[in-house]
Amino acid sequence: MTAPWWRGGVIYQVYPRSFRDGNGDGVGDLAGIRARLPYLAWLGVDAVWLSPIYRSPMADFGYDVSDHCDVDPLFGTLADWDALADEARRVGLRLILDYVPNHTSSEHPWFAESRAGGGKRDWYIWRDGSPELPPTNWRSVFGGPAWTWDEEAGAWYYHAYLPQQPDLHWRNPAVQEAMLDVLRFWSARGADGFRIDALRQTIKDDRWRDNPADPAWREGGNPYDALIPEFTTDRPEVLDLVARMREAVGPERVLIGELYLPVERLIRYYGAGLDLPSNFHLISLPWEAEAIGAFAAAYETALPAGAWPNWVLGNHDRPRLASRLGPAQARVAAVLLLTLRGTPTLYYGDELGLPDVEVPPHRVQDPWERRVPGQGLGRDPVRTPMPWDDGPNAGFAPPGAEPWLPLADGAAALSVAAQRDDPASLLSLYRRLLSLRRADPALALGSWELLRAEDGVLAYARALGERRVVVALNLTPEPAAVTAGGEVLLGTHGDRAARAAGELRLAGDEAVLLAAG
Repeated sequence: MTAPWWRGGVIYQVYPRSFRDGNGDGVGDLAGIRARLPYLAWLGVDAVWLSPIYRSPMADFGYDVSDHCDVDPLFGTLADWDALADEARRVGLRLILDYVPNHTSSEHPWFAESRAGGGKRDWYIWRDGSPELPPTNWRSVFGGPAWTWDEEAGAWYYHAYLPQQPDLHWRNPAVQEAMLDVLRFWSARGADGFRIDALRQTIKDDRWRDNPADPAWREGGNPYDALIPEFTTDRPEVLDLVARMREAVGPERVLIGELYLPVERLIRYYGAGLDLPSNFHLISLPWEAEAIGAFAAAYETALPAGAWPNWVLGNHDRPRLASRLGPAQARVAAVLLLTLRGTPTLYYGDELGLPDVEVPPHRVQDPWERRVPGQGLGRDPVRTPMPWDDGPNAGFAPPGAEPWLPLADGAAALSVAAQRDDPASLLSLYRRLLSLRRADPALALGSWELLRAEDGVLAYARALGERRVVVALNLTPEPAAVTAGGEVLLGTHGDRAARAAGELRLAGDEAVLLAAG
């Protein structure tokens, strides 16, 4: 049987505000993305995942949706989406949309009717009571209580995130049908799949039980983590919703679920209909061969029969790869991400080695940072503009425009133009890896076998039929040796002999791929 495209494919996440400004207002848009699709096709990815582009007051930069079936004017129009979809097909790319089912904007017409006590009252989560005492101890991910007293309604409403993001009542069949219609709308409009935002939040406990305290939490930590979200996340009924979402989009579109969960809970979502329950563990694991090797082996063992792994090293919510690991290990990380078994997701700019960018206080945009100051939770540093060349605004925006967030220091030297023709650049390494992965079925679809995870060296084999590729990674700056031989397919240091015989000597911070034999 032919494997679905996403099994051998690579997904590239675009944060639309920061990819390319096509109209000079300092904010990226659909026209800017469309203009850069040839770059993504050249790079060698298979699909582009767009963070939200829907109509929104932008309290949380598009994750507070006021109309799920329209494009916000900041990003363009539905016609711009259609043009983007047409161009993507022309250059051989697929489009994946961020689907935001858990909540809407407080400015959504549904919420206005619900607040006023109309026919959509039960479309959101309301609880009667007095203004002095919230219904439960549930906390917002963005800090503070998850309940807000509404004077007009004379009741409390629940919001897992900002007060401007009231949660939909997904136990209501009418809500389910309306939100499934959103999936049907964009499927008919050319979307090749959906990344489901905040999926684990969609169903809340119907007995309104308080969340238990987390005994591991310490004063000064993230306030949300003070409680174990037992009754507000990952409820059993979420699996039923996934099954309905799968039915709505059909078998051919990929469904990806944002699920920050332990592996044993993550894997349950395969059976419900998700193709790729997001595996974020590489982001938080210690950057050590032993830890990564042990996790990869445990993950592979835990996967249900026929399930396909996926891997993420960066996204719009977490510190950038180059800042977490440093420039030398960012090259090793590129090899790891693109050679593990499963579907990898690249975060825009990681192929350039973009670092986190310090954002001065007067330019902070992220509401999370504003609500929980001093915790370092703000995500602005990882959402800064993509540098394209050495022109004004590093090619992100036309001359005279002020980018919505500051560019990285030395952005021109990190830009696509600066790295594109340099064979030693990180961008060239990513392109070579993507090309090799596309050409070699063992790397795209083959099995995975752990060979070594000790003394700073991680080594594993990918195999399909008689083809066997060995990947050896040195996660330290010290030289190391690995028992392996064969034709050298790729090395991060660029000065390797064509073959290794029996013993492969790795320089510090080096990764090598061998066709074993």
